[in-house]
Amino acid sequence: MNIIEITDFHAPELDAYARLTERELRHPQHGTGIFIAESPTVIERALDAGYRPVSLLMERKHVEGQAKHVIQRCGEVPVFTSDLSVLTQLTGFALTRGVLCAMERRPLPTVEEICKQARRIAVLENVVNPTNIGAIFRSAAALGMDAVLLTPACCDPLYRRSVRVSMGTVFQIPWTYLGDSVSDWPEPGMSILQRLGFATAAMALRDDSVSVTDPHLASEPKLAIVLGTEGEGLADGTIASCDYTVRIPMSHGVDSLNVAAASAVAFWQLAQ
Repeated sequence: MNIIEITDFHAPELDAYARLTERELRHPQHGTGIFIAESPTVIERALDAGYRPVSLLMERKHVEGQAKHVIQRCGEVPVFTSDLSVLTQLTGFALTRGVLCAMERRPLPTVEEICKQARRIAVLENVVNPTNIGAIFRSAAALGMDAVLLTPACCDPLYRRSVRVSMGTVFQIPWTYLGDSVSDWPEPGMSILQRLGFATAAMALRDDSVSVTDPHLASEPKLAIVLGTEGEGLADGTIASCDYTVRIPMSHGVDSLNVAAASAVAFWQLAQ
């Protein structure tokens, strides 16, 4: 174990935890290509998926405790350690279970690569809340989605909070972006889906919406479930481009669900 007690807050080796900007952490083309995994369970899932650790940061008590197996799996990477109060002062936030790991990003696969064998995929349009991104990924992995595609304006799935809320399922289900700029959606992104043989189902409350239980949806050999941003939902142009407009039947006068909750219902029903 390469254990290093933190004595200098300004050590460059700690930049990933304390001084990289949100822009640098989220967008590797503007920074170092690093993301932060938080908690032993999440770190292990990232390691299982082949992500390479750069360093670890943890409470001193976890070195021989709940993080011992993680440290062993990470080989000789530096393990920075101190008391929780020092780590909180360094990072600016309270650590969940007191363990962080800086890891290298990997090149993202193409849409064609992850959709080649896919039958059911989720498409997220401009979902910007990291908690929602993490929750949607967790539902997608648990409830039968084969892949997740994101429009360029979506929050980064490897953002620290997204990864933690997903419980590491962002490492278990294939995902990538539909293009590099906002102009790539809905066209040509929608054209790519059509070329790959996917019928598209826009989750939206419209007069012409069909129920999520409609048998025509279940009979589609390949289906892309398109979910919109918090608050406003899907753009009108996106809905118009989709083959179906789909609603979740509700009662007690409730007119909509949070996008993460709606995704779980839709994935469960449409992955059957």
